[in-house]
Formats: sequence, structure tokens, C-alpha cells
Amino acid sequence: MQKNHKDHHNSSHQNNGIDNPEELQDHKHKNGGHNHHHGHENHESHGDSHEDGGHGGHDHSQHHAMMIRDFRKRFWISLILSIPILVLSPMVQGLLGFEFSLTQGYDNYLLFTLSTVVFFYGGWPFLSGLIDELKKKQPGMMTLIAVAITVAWGYSSATTFGLEGSSFFWELATLIDIMLLGHWIEMKSVMGASQSLQKLVALMPSEAHLLKNGETEDVKVDELKKEDQVLVHPGEKIPVDGVITDGESSVNESMVTGESKPVKKSKDDKVIGGTINGNGSLTLSVQQIGEEAYLSKVIDMVQEAQNKKSKTQNLADRIAAWLTIVALTVGFGTLITWLLLGESFVFALERMVSVMVITCPHALGLAVPLVVAISTSLAASKGLLIRNRTAFENSRKITVLAFDKTGTLTKGNFAVSRYEALSEEYKKDDILKLAGALESKSEHPLATGIMQKIKELELDINEADDFNAISGKGIEGLVDNKKVKVVSPNYLKENNIEITDDQKGNQQETVVFVLVDDHPAGVIAMSDEIRPEAHEAIATLKENGIKVVMMTGDNEKVAKAVSDELKLDDYFAGILPEQKLEKIKELQENGEFVAMTGDGINDAPALATANIGIAVGSGTDVAAETADIILVNSNPQDIASLITFGKATYRKMIQNFVWATGYNVVAIPLAAGVLYSAGIVISPAVGAVLMSLSTVIVAVNAQLLKRKLK
Repeated sequence: MQKNHKDHHNSSHQNNGIDNPEELQDHKHKNGGHNHHHGHENHESHGDSHEDGGHGGHDHSQHHAMMIRDFRKRFWISLILSIPILVLSPMVQGLLGFEFSLTQGYDNYLLFTLSTVVFFYGGWPFLSGLIDELKKKQPGMMTLIAVAITVAWGYSSATTFGLEGSSFFWELATLIDIMLLGHWIEMKSVMGASQSLQKLVALMPSEAHLLKNGETEDVKVDELKKEDQVLVHPGEKIPVDGVITDGESSVNESMVTGESKPVKKSKDDKVIGGTINGNGSLTLSVQQIGEEAYLSKVIDMVQEAQNKKSKTQNLADRIAAWLTIVALTVGFGTLITWLLLGESFVFALERMVSVMVITCPHALGLAVPLVVAISTSLAASKGLLIRNRTAFENSRKITVLAFDKTGTLTKGNFAVSRYEALSEEYKKDDILKLAGALESKSEHPLATGIMQKIKELELDINEADDFNAISGKGIEGLVDNKKVKVVSPNYLKENNIEITDDQKGNQQETVVFVLVDDHPAGVIAMSDEIRPEAHEAIATLKENGIKVVMMTGDNEKVAKAVSDELKLDDYFAGILPEQKLEKIKELQENGEFVAMTGDGINDAPALATANIGIAVGSGTDVAAETADIILVNSNPQDIASLITFGKATYRKMIQNFVWATGYNVVAIPLAAGVLYSAGIVISPAVGAVLMSLSTVIVAVNAQLLKRKLK
């Protein structure tokens, strides 16, 4: 699960790119088609699989556009054919009080011919959908429509060739027209929802200035190879993920990280394709291209999340299946009842067809996919990458949120907060120089902080010889022929080296001592600053009734100080990765619904075990199969918005369910003719209009979600 994680966390915070493409391949999505439920859900052609590993964003939208064109064409052709059908129908002529004939007595055969074309051509998506649904033993919307139009066409054809009764070809034609129109509108609205994916694709520039022998040549980005040198002019989009080899500039990364302040970048810094270069020219060495580029991965993750059928979605399928059974039962029940009551077969049949048309769960089929598509794309634009839909929908159930401390609640970079000499032999800066001579050879986060301070003050440091790490206690070496050690307070205690209490520093600080020939020469105090956003985030979570606990490998003192300042409900200090895992399990056994937030290195096991794993800061470990949700920024405030947005999304789904099913509860009895004696009855065409209206309302309601995440 952990794969080969480096146990050093600086990489996780320095780079918002995903550095490890191999890990990401593991969860490449296998089929890129949204499950839109626009009736074509069961068409074999619809599962446009992207097993070749292409982004899928582009292919999928082309496929979707093709389907929209197909529905549009079928709709217009059927509509044109429906005009003569309406004009020639005896029932329409009777209603409007005119007589018209084209073929002196053979009009009914012309009607039959035109209607048969509409039935097979316009009705084909529904008829083939019926076969697919029955093959899969999942009767649904297509079964309903297909049964309704087949009954109408079969009965009307029979009357043309001698059966007593009047045909209703005109109702068959208008029903198919309205169904095709409904599907077309619905698919267009789904298309709108997936357009933010296309926007992500559009963020990638298509050309780059390739540097060859001092000359630049404009080439297509997909022709670039790893290690190629690319020039980026001021104000241009950076074409690829790469490392700066020359130049410095500030880069606007807001579209990737949400960080509004441009980030200063210079030699050896990584940059992400699609971000915008500021005022300086940069030369880059190409690192990740195409599939491996950060934005491609974001696009893949967004798609993967949109394509994961969530539990809520399955509920929609189940409701659709029940509606099919209800429709067929009530439909045939209606037919038999009216016949037993002595009504004509045509009347009874029309009532049956009306029931089947009205029960078509179009609005229901659209209720969830639209909300899913919109919420996933919206979240991605705000730096929340949802890898697991179900987890996102379940975020409303969270009762306990466990935070990793470093890098999540705190900034995760140890900075020198104070330093002083303890011996008169040395000046204040000498202490930093002595420590720096040793720390320049170490990769410890504390070393990074000390070296940063030396760089800031522009101090020169000497070379250290005989460098050696004192296991878990510090480092030692020879500097100017003096035996220098940089050690923890524990080392002093074990070796009985005396220091005063005020030299030990406060609770939030991590203190190291510089010893020269085993005598205290100075002290350097470092601290990991609490993120300003953490206060607000914790307050929001508590308002939502969520308990907030912190798990950290840091010592008790530091943990307690952070916990007190942020007013956390509980904290666990000095715990190892496997102990974090145990704590999560313990909380779950006590009936809590636990979300774990961490930077994914030492937190991977806990992230995988928690009900919802939230990886913070997309460093190297984002790709490990552990987190359900990834926060591109390391901002704890995003976790609070994630939970409130998860609740809003769920509410929208439920509203859409209620609307889609509530409409059926009212419409079915009316279609069956319950109020026939009062003169109120719904014809199939009116039923179809009502159904399309409910679909549009559901689509509009889903769009309102955009106002929830500002």
C-alpha cells in the first residue's frame, strides 16, 4: 500500500505536481464514458472504453457529441414526417374540424407507411435500448418507451388492415418526437456539465518553443521528448511539466493549486504545464509529457470520479427498475380494468399507453448523473480532486476528522525562530555557522530550516570533516579541528550536560544544542508555524458537529501546544504510522465515521483504513491507492468546504429524487383515468410533455449546485 515511499516529507510540500507516474497508472480509469442514463446507458456503443490509456476526455466528448447529433437528426426527420401524419389523421381532422385527403381512400395506408418509418427510424434508440435492457435483465426507461410505442404501432397497424377501431398513429409519432427531443435536451445539459473537463484540457498549450543549438523552433507539445530544452517567454503558458534549468520568474499556479499569489521560481524548481509564466524568461528541461503530465492526471482523476457509480446512483437504478415494474403492472391492469368496465379496447389501450409513457423515469435517470458531473467538475476547479464518488457523498456522515499535524494544520517547514550563544567565546552568528557546517551534509527537515536561515543571512560556512550521525540524537563532525555536535535535549540529559530551564525553549519549539568539545556553545530553536487557515477550518468543522482530533509523530509538548491553540477535541502524540492505523480502527469500533487527513507518506495506511481518506498537498504520494479525495492545496479550510459541499450535493440528489418520483405519483393515476368521470384525463402526448418538463426542472436544479461552491 505504501509502495516505496520516501520517508522524507519535504518533497510532499515543495511540489504540487504528481511526481510518480507509475503509481498513478494503477488507478487509470478503464472506461471513460459517463454513465449518463440518457436511455443509451445500455447501448454497447456507449461504453467507449479508453483502455488504451488515452485521456478519454477528448474521445469521450467526441462520442457524446456524435450521439447528440444522432438524436438531433432523428428528431428533425421524425418531426418532418409527423406533419403529414397529423394532417392525415382522422382524429386530428375531427378535432380541428377539417377534411383532407391526398390519395382518395388510401390515406390510411400512407399514414401506416409514414408512421412505420417514424416508428423504426425515430424509435430505434428505444427499441434497441429495450433489447439491451432485457439482455442485462435490467428493465428500465427504454423498456417503458419501447413497450408504449410498440403497443401503439401494433394496434394502429392492425386497425389499418381490418381490425375494428381507430388508429392513433399521430400519438405514436408525437410521442417519439417528444421523447427524442427530451433525450436531445437532456444530453446537451449533461454535455454542459462535463465541459469543465474540456476546460481543463484546454488549459494545456498545444505548442512549445524547442531550443536546439541556441535556436528556437516552434513544435507541437506532443512531439517533445523527456529532457528536451524548452524556452518560455514572459506571460506565456508553460507547455509541459519540467524543471527550470535557466532563468527566474514568478509563476501563476492558481489554476492548479488555487494559490492566488504567484510563486517565485528559479533554477532547479519544478513547474507545471498549463500554469502561466510571469515577468521572466525561463528555460525548462521537459520532465512529464502527455499521459504523465500533472494536468492529464487531474483530468483522468476527475473522469474516474465521474464514472464511478456511487451508491446513490445505484439507488436511482433501483428506483427506475421498480418504476418499470409498476408501469407494466399498472399499465396492463389499467387495460384490463377499463375493458371489464365495458369501455372500448381503443380507449383502454390509450389509457395503458399513457400510463407507460408517463412512468418513463427520465427525470430520475438524470437526477444523479447531472449532479455527479457538475459537483465533480466544480470541486476539481477548486482544487478538490474526487477519486471516489461514494466517499464524497458520504462526507456528510463524518463524525470524527483525524488530522495529521505537520503540513496540514501547520506549515510543515521548520524555520529558525531564535538562536543564541551560550558561551562568551562565540558570537550569535557563529552558532549558526558551526551548526551549518554539519547540517549542510544532512537531509533532516531541521537541517533544511537551519540552512535556509544561513542563506537568508548570507553567512559563509566552513567544511566539516569526519561527519557522523548520532542515531536519533543528532550529528557530529570536526569543524576547524574542533569537535562539534548538534544534538537534541535528550542527548544532554543522557550525558549529564547541564543547561538552565530558560535555555530549553517553549513548548512549541524544537530545540537543538551546539556543543563544542562537549561543552554547550549555543542553542537554536525552531518551530513549525500553525497555518492561519487552520483556526477557521476547525471552527467550521465543529459547527458541523464533527469532532476534530490530531495524530502526530511529534512529541507530547508540541502536540499539546498545537492542540490547545486550535482547541482540538483530542490529540495523540508520538505515534508511528501503524499506530495511526490502530487509532482509526479504534474510533471506527466505537461507532464513529472517520475521515483521515494526511500528506500521504507516513499516513498511507491510515488513509486507506479510514472511511474517507483525504490526501493533502499533491506530492509524490497522492498516487498511492489510499486517498479517496485529494486536496491540491494543503489548506485545512478546503476540508471544511469539502464537507459542506458534500452535504449540498447530497441534498440536490435527494431533491431531484423527490421531484422525479413525486411527479409519477400524481401523473400515473391521472393517466390511468382515475378522474375520467370528472373529465380529467392525460393523453400520451400531454404525458410526454409533462415528462420532458420534469426532466428540464431536474437539470436546472442540478445546475443550481454551482452557487454552493463559490
